[in-house]
Amino acid sequence: MRTAILPALRQDPEVQVSEQVLRTCVHCGFCNATCPTYLLTGNELEGPRGRIYLIKNILEGGITPSRQTLDHLDHCLGCLACETTCPSGVVYSRLLEEARPRLDHQVDRSLAARLLRALLVWLLPHPGRFRLSLRLAGLGRLGRPLMPAAWRHLLEMAPDQLPAPARLATPGVHPAQGQRRARVLLLTGCAQQVLGPQINDAALRLLTRLGAEVVIPEGAGCCGALTFHMGERRHSLKFMKSTIEEWHRQMERAPLDAIVLSTSGCATAVKEYDHLFRHDPVLGPKAGAVVPLVKDISEAIARLGLGKTVALPRLRVAYHDACSLQHGQKIKAPPRQLLQEAGFEVVEIPEAHLCCGSAGTYNLLEPEFAQPLLERKAGHIAQVRPQAVAAGNIGCIEQLARGVKVPVLHTVELLDWATGGPKPAALEKISP
Repeated sequence: MRTAILPALRQDPEVQVSEQVLRTCVHCGFCNATCPTYLLTGNELEGPRGRIYLIKNILEGGITPSRQTLDHLDHCLGCLACETTCPSGVVYSRLLEEARPRLDHQVDRSLAARLLRALLVWLLPHPGRFRLSLRLAGLGRLGRPLMPAAWRHLLEMAPDQLPAPARLATPGVHPAQGQRRARVLLLTGCAQQVLGPQINDAALRLLTRLGAEVVIPEGAGCCGALTFHMGERRHSLKFMKSTIEEWHRQMERAPLDAIVLSTSGCATAVKEYDHLFRHDPVLGPKAGAVVPLVKDISEAIARLGLGKTVALPRLRVAYHDACSLQHGQKIKAPPRQLLQEAGFEVVEIPEAHLCCGSAGTYNLLEPEFAQPLLERKAGHIAQVRPQAVAAGNIGCIEQLARGVKVPVLHTVELLDWATGGPKPAALEKISP
């Protein structure tokens, strides 16, 4: 694709990346076939090709960004199915990463939208604030009729009960069981600490059982991914810088074999740290040292080997591919192979390449698209009649739990159970 970027923008290093991406696109339209929002609407501007043209025209000065333009980009899930499909290797994520904050500064959102986004940025990366807000959601429901529609939707999404904080996955160094075979750092996440602390406990048990010494840094905060995917940069980059510095300090204290993440949405962004800070003379080299160590927990477990398993009922498990795993990180086989090795019957979900509508904060910000995607995914899951659903991302787990009638768990919870850990609480109603 030919480009004619405005001269005033050509020296911007981020625009230079966007131009390189634009020039790889041959506008074939194959991407539209796997784009969830295009499939829902049939609107060219709600597909990757249309969004690419919008971004190109903005950078070339062909159109003035409007709220409608911004809406088309906001409607993008960032699921990256288009990257998997593209025969030309268009790195659409890089284009989206540059365009979202640019338009966010050029176009005024409605007051309600600005307040909602500001609230999410203020709450979600901070477990203490997030937990307190969810506990107060019951009181908020009393004033629900007076709230804007978007805020009412937040209250509907809030769980009725919160799990207790993690019992085991607390800051410190957790020794390996038996001979130490690896030393890893475990990211416990921000939202996951509140919504899925049992995932962190299961991950810790499993890793230490398999011979890994696990480091959970004191005061470890948000990695920046959740708000970064919204197009927010000020807070996101601050969190990212802090994370890089902390992980690099841990590497200097003692060598790490891996930095393990059980939140695949986070890992997709973390694996971009070296690109994001490539021009930073201090953080660039540190990010370059950190990124090669970052592994999804399924990769880390596969490397360690699952080891001995215990006798369990042959549970029929539908494996859900989180977009951040299958499209963002190109990880598909390891979770399935581990579940099968653990003795579970793994069944495939039709249209596995399509997003469930979670996409970080997407189901909070764009419910009119997220809900039909959830219903579509839930219908396909029902077709294969599983006893449980496994996924590798807390956002997907929370989203799917609202639409399916069987327990939804993190893959690591099932692997922990199969290697001697406790039966996941979500499965208690299933007969042994």
